[in-house]
Amino acid sequence: MVVTPTTYLNLGRVGAQQVLLSFDGEEVVTDTGLLAVRAVEKSLGILTELAARLPDPRARKYTQHTAEAILTQEVYQILAGYPDFDDAHATRTDPLFQLLADGAPDPQHPLASPSTLARFQYAFTRRQAELPLEERPVTGEVQQALTQRLKIINAYLVDLFIRTRRQAPTEIILDADATDDPVHGRQTLSAYHGYFRQHQYFPLLVYDGASGFPLAAWLRPGTVHASAGAAASLEPIVTALRAAWPGVPITLRADNGLAVAELYTFCETHDVRYVFGYATNPVLERATAQALADVELYYQFYGRREPHVQRFEEIRDYQADSWPHPRRIVAKIERTPQGSQRRFVVSDRQEAPALLYRDWYVQRGAVPEQPIGEMKNGLQADRLSACGFRANAFRLLVHTVAYAIVVLFREAVAAIPEIATASVSTLRQRLWKIGAVLRVGARRVWLQVSAQWPHRALWQQVWQAVQSAVADWTRTTAPPMACTALLS
Repeated sequence: MVVTPTTYLNLGRVGAQQVLLSFDGEEVVTDTGLLAVRAVEKSLGILTELAARLPDPRARKYTQHTAEAILTQEVYQILAGYPDFDDAHATRTDPLFQLLADGAPDPQHPLASPSTLARFQYAFTRRQAELPLEERPVTGEVQQALTQRLKIINAYLVDLFIRTRRQAPTEIILDADATDDPVHGRQTLSAYHGYFRQHQYFPLLVYDGASGFPLAAWLRPGTVHASAGAAASLEPIVTALRAAWPGVPITLRADNGLAVAELYTFCETHDVRYVFGYATNPVLERATAQALADVELYYQFYGRREPHVQRFEEIRDYQADSWPHPRRIVAKIERTPQGSQRRFVVSDRQEAPALLYRDWYVQRGAVPEQPIGEMKNGLQADRLSACGFRANAFRLLVHTVAYAIVVLFREAVAAIPEIATASVSTLRQRLWKIGAVLRVGARRVWLQVSAQWPHRALWQQVWQAVQSAVADWTRTTAPPMACTALLS
């Protein structure tokens, strides 16, 4: 049954009253809370500046939607929970999304269609459209744009991080991690990975360890080593951070997938400290055998009183065959009711073994694990369904920019305990998914939220915090800087 404005659905009875549903009410939008996010993003000029940097080979004659409008539409669809281009069938005429894109609510002037979004993702151009088919050259401009966009956005993430810090950091932790990104088609350069038992991509992500701000997102083929391209990705980040804050101590933190000779060399030649997980081997097992025996003996006597027994040791003379010199290894030896285990960390930091393991390596559970989970589960960053590899890499970066905006939004509302550390899903549920009656007049657009909405007081706090943060950012942050130096 198709429900028209003149028909209704009978949903049953409540006592003596019928419950009816019809689709002839006033115009209601459902993502009103995103206006607070837009206030933060727009005040910092995030999408405006990014769009200005991106190469856009589209023929102006055939262009209706600007790069900024398309990026804004894509990012706010992602934040609202509509990650697919097909979702634009509905959002392009949604008055709220038109407002977010700085357009007047007008069904006669919709936002970009799904096909337009897809063409922009592929840097499609009709520049040669008037030529006969056999005379159309393969345009190098498109190929260059596809590649340059990936470099530009990654450089822009670092630029954005630097200019939104309201005070210089005393220390920077770079959290790098590879994550599996399953595919469900025949996407270019995806492949079957034996460890994960799936067809996938294997992107490399880098975050600021203090804030979780994303600093890089590089899509990679599905079967590369976890460390592939890591040194090349980290070098421009370190260079930019040092240019902004000379002398700032930098530490690279990662699991054992990045514990390879190239990364050790990179850190030691760029004055970057490192804390890497390290895989066990017979040499390390022999070196910690006595410590394990001591822990087992202790557990036999005191296991009921202390069911989790840990001991930390360090090995300073360990040198793998491929290493030019010994490096410090910290070992955690643990006995629990489930059995014993040993974990190893290689580092050139000098903290005591327990502190190095707990206060440095274990903190990877907060960053990068939580940001990666938010990007996948909250923003669906792993929905890479384009055929082309660079188109998927661009799509991953758009999701990453959306997450950067989330981090900045959380920083703006950090003084509100209820949401200072809220996940994307919680922010969307409590603050962004707000139904409002929308009325358009000659001089104003009026959004009316229910007086009974349970998070009304919280949202008013959020809006005040956003206004205060925007004023503070405007006063203390530097203007956008060119990122061309980071692309060389």
